[in-house]
Parts: sequence; structure tokens; C-alpha cells
Amino acid sequence: MKKLFLSAAVVMSTMAFAQQFGVKAGMNVSSLSKDGSLSDQGSKIGFNAGLFMNAPLAANFSIQPELLYSQMGDKYDQKIAGTTYARSRHLDYVTVPVMFQYNATPAFYLEAGPEFGLLVNAKNKFTNESDNTTIGETGDYKDKLNGFNFGLGLGAGYYFTPNIGLTARYVAGLTDIYKDGDNAGDSVKNNLFQVGLAYKF
Repeated sequence: MKKLFLSAAVVMSTMAFAQQFGVKAGMNVSSLSKDGSLSDQGSKIGFNAGLFMNAPLAANFSIQPELLYSQMGDKYDQKIAGTTYARSRHLDYVTVPVMFQYNATPAFYLEAGPEFGLLVNAKNKFTNESDNTTIGETGDYKDKLNGFNFGLGLGAGYYFTPNIGLTARYVAGLTDIYKDGDNAGDSVKNNLFQVGLAYKF
């Protein structure tokens, strides 16, 4: 029994010592799917930035919880009387991804895990593309949306040095962004591709 407690203490102290903290930032390419279809939706460019902690679980496995500010939504063009207008939905979340990583090599890893999101800002914009003027904007859009978003992430990363790495991740939303009854029964979900840089302290 003493040996068991001693071994557990050694493992826990090793994990605590091996934890690494870092910052990351990059580009989001987001879209919204309506009942599983992307046919009438377009992608929107945004950004993500935040903090992470990486801790080993076993020889080739680690866990990486993160705290990110992430811009999502969509953008698509619509022609009215020969004029092209851009419609966009801007959805900003504070997200907490929890990625389980498999370290295939000391520099390269694969990852998968859940992402939990809290909606902090939501706006609709309607812009005339010919002169880039905003025709309309809805600032109270957040009241129609679910405050919580849940998704599953799948990604990979490569560290060029022990501290600097390139990251890529796709997050598929599993929850409807609208509250019940606020979108005529259609299910609309977030879809997100992220690419960026990470720096470990």
C-alpha cells in the first residue's frame, strides 16, 4: 500500500512539474449549417486568441485545456435589383476547448476533444458591397440565441522549436445556436476551422 501511494505521489509530482503554459492566436474561418446543409451559407473570417495549459497523461498522451476568445458566424452575398449586398452574422464566444493529444513525435501531435462556448456578442449586418456602406445592423441579436454552444474538435499541430508551433483545428458545432422557436424550427449550428501559432513559456 505504501508503495502504491508513493508511486502515485511520484506520478503526480512529475505531471505537475511537466505542465507547460502558453498563449495562442490565429485565424478563424467560420460558417453556419442549416439542418446539416451549407448550400446557402458562406464563410466569414475572424480571429481567435487566448491561453492554454498542456499536461502529460502518459508517455505519448497529454491533455490541453484552453481559454479562447473566438469569432464565429457566417457571411453570404445576396443580389437585389442588380446590387450585391453582403449579409453577415457576427457571433463572438468565450470558448473552453479540452483537447486530448497524441504525441506521434516530440514535435507533431494529433488532438480531439470537446469545446464549450459562452456567447458574449452577436450582431447582424447588411452591407452594400458596391460602396461598402452598412445598410442595417441589429445589436440585440443575442437575445434570440442560445448562450451556450457545444462542439467537438479535431486537429493537429507541429512545433518548429520547443516553444513555437503551428496549430490547425476543425470544430463541429452540435447545439442549435437559436433558442427553441426562434428560427422557424430550423437547426443552425456553428462550423469552424482554425489555424494559428502557439507559444509555450
